[in-house]
Formats: sequence, C-alpha cells, structure tokens
Amino acid sequence: MEFRGYSFGYDGPCSGEVVFSTAMVGYTESLTDPSYSGQILCITYPLVGNYGVPQDGSGPDGISRYMESDGIWVRGLVISDYSSEYSHWCAEKSLGQWLKEHKIPGICGIDTRELTKVIRDNGAMPGIIVPEGSEMNFPVPDPNKENQVALVSCREVIHYGCGSKKIVLVDCGVKHNILRCFVNRGIEVVRVPWDYDFNTIDYDGLFISNGPGNPDFCEITVEHIREAMKKDKPIFGICMGNQLLSKAGGAKIFKLKYGHRSHNQPVRMVGSNKCFITSQNHGYAVDNNTLGPEWEPYFINMNDGTNEGIRHKSKPFFSAQFHPEASSGPTDTEFLFDEFIGKL
Repeated sequence: MEFRGYSFGYDGPCSGEVVFSTAMVGYTESLTDPSYSGQILCITYPLVGNYGVPQDGSGPDGISRYMESDGIWVRGLVISDYSSEYSHWCAEKSLGQWLKEHKIPGICGIDTRELTKVIRDNGAMPGIIVPEGSEMNFPVPDPNKENQVALVSCREVIHYGCGSKKIVLVDCGVKHNILRCFVNRGIEVVRVPWDYDFNTIDYDGLFISNGPGNPDFCEITVEHIREAMKKDKPIFGICMGNQLLSKAGGAKIFKLKYGHRSHNQPVRMVGSNKCFITSQNHGYAVDNNTLGPEWEPYFINMNDGTNEGIRHKSKPFFSAQFHPEASSGPTDTEFLFDEFIGKL
C-alpha cells in the first residue's frame, strides 16, 4: 500500500517497522525514546509541531532537561497536519528543523488514521519513506531481527546522584525521566551497559530499564538477572525490564500484533479493583500462562487482557510493562518507584 504526502524533515529515504501512537502530545519525548529504535512512527493525532522543540542540554547531574535521550531514535515520522509555526515558552526551533538536524525523514499530509487501520488489520509491518526521485525498494531489513538494545545502550558505566542507597540500572535503552525519578528521590544510580556483569558491583537494588526490539537478543542480560535473583535483593523492571525479568523467571515472550503505544492504556492491579491510565511503548508481551508457580501477574491490560507486570510471591522482585515515569503521559503509577525504594 502506498501513501503520498509532503516532506517536512530530512529529505532522504528511510526504512523501518511502521508503528502507530495515539498520544495527543509528547512528540519530543517519543522521538527521543530509545524504545522506538528501528521504527517509523505514525502519530494518529492530526496536529503535530505546534509547540516546537525546546532547547536541549544536560543539567548539572548530566541528565537531559527535556528529552528522553541524547538523540532521535525513530527512523522516520509520519503525520497528518504539520505546523511549521510554533508557540511555546521554551521552544527554540521547529519540529521540521530538528528532524533535518538529525537527518530523520518526516512526511505530512498523510491520512494517518487510515494508515493506522491498515496496521490494526495487518499488524506492524516494514515500510519505507522515499522522496520523489530517490530509490529504495522492498524488501527492507526487519529491525526485529537486529539487536536494537545493543544499539541504544550506553557503552560504559555512568554514575548519577548520591545518597545512602545505591541501585544498579541495567541500560537496555533507558529513558532519562527514569534517571530523574531516582536522582530526585536521593538515590545513587550506577548505569551499566545491557551486557555488563553487574553482579560484580555491591548495590542495594537492581533496576532493569525499558528498551527496543526483541528481548530474545538479551539472553546474556537474562543470565545476569538470574544470578542476581539468588541474592534476594530488590529488583524492579520497566517495559523491556518486565520481559527480561519474566524470562529470567522462566516465562515466554510473544510479539503483539501492533503493540501498545499511547498515553491512555488502562491497566488493573491484579487482586484489586484499582485501575490506572498508563503511558506505554512496546511491541512484545509476557505470556501469563508460562509464569512459574513462584510468580504472578501484577497488572493486566484492560483492553486486551495481556500482561502489564509481574511480581514474585515471596521475594522483592516486580516489574511493570508500562511506563510509570511517563514523560510524556499520565503519572498515575509513579508510586512504583517509591515502592521499589521502600524495599531497599
């Protein structure tokens, strides 16, 4: 299927897995979210670009002030109505200018809701953005057959913050607001690469971050998590972290038809009537039927019944498939950071 539109970013071709997000705001956070590595993002909300892009830069703690990483990770952006004129108190440039600086193609004038219906019917699929006069043909490489986590993870150990408690953060593509949530709570964070043997470090708790792509590429991380589970120290995972902790506990992972990417995913805390609206960005899910007898689902998606988190029945291990740190999106579940810190 072919859609024709107008270029407003970098005037070059790209390929990737085409996915959609129903979020109304948050394009700067989404484009810098490493979980979108390898993907072409289609935003269903019609108007995009009206609040521009803020001036980026790191604070004194070395964490980005407004973005979720140090660069743009989507391979391309597909929208309906692009606003080249922007207005916001901290904006310094247009979305189109920002995309050009990072050499990310953008296409507007597309019926994004029709494209979304195609994805809903057929599932996430490979796609290309090709400017008129350029050449790029199918088939294109499937990003799910590449180790996307290795592409987005840090390359060396990085320290943030200070405090009486220290956590090791396994970087599978961590969002910077996760770092902010820990540092702002007075926690020392030791950020390590995805394949680093963190069991050589003395820590009070282990955190496994979000990240892109297929979790089956992270078997070495899973082995390190299994070893860490022998210590009985608190473990908390988010998104990819939920899948890797589940694999370490013996569960299986499967690919969703078109994933969960939005600010409005309702989840229920298992064993209660408590429901929360959550921000999500993932294409894989944990198979609840494969959880071992020592584990149980923590949250369940109210739309399709899929797993949204797990917890150990007797040990301080738990995880969430959604993003309690939000950025962007609702912060209903940020209490999970306090729950984890309370176990340290």
